[in-house]
Amino acid sequence: MEIWLNPACSKCRVAVTEVEASGAEYVVRRYLDEPPSVAELDEVLGRLGLEPWDIARTGEAVAKELGLRDLPRDSGHRDEWLRLMSENPKLVQRPIITASDSTTVVGRDPETLARVIAAETSD
Repeated sequence: MEIWLNPACSKCRVAVTEVEASGAEYVVRRYLDEPPSVAELDEVLGRLGLEPWDIARTGEAVAKELGLRDLPRDSGHRDEWLRLMSENPKLVQRPIITASDSTTVVGRDPETLARVIAAETSD
């Protein structure tokens, strides 16, 4: 299991606590220190079944500076969303958790965390 997190984020800390309590093995990626590439973001979005704007933190100051809220949410601007998120990883929602079977979630609520933990710990 891999967890993309920001250690300052309370939702990330809860996710790590829950994963640890399950006994699942995991690795941490501090995505602010090691930003995901455009290709990595695209791959994660494919597993999530979402688009970049679905996991963008548009309330961040950098989103306002970049005019992200005004950027169209369509296929013609998808690459620009991905590029901006890769260049500005604060824009990426967290935590993103991927189980070894490729189940991937944005683990911000207990039900979602339970689903990815179950995917990791089921035999």
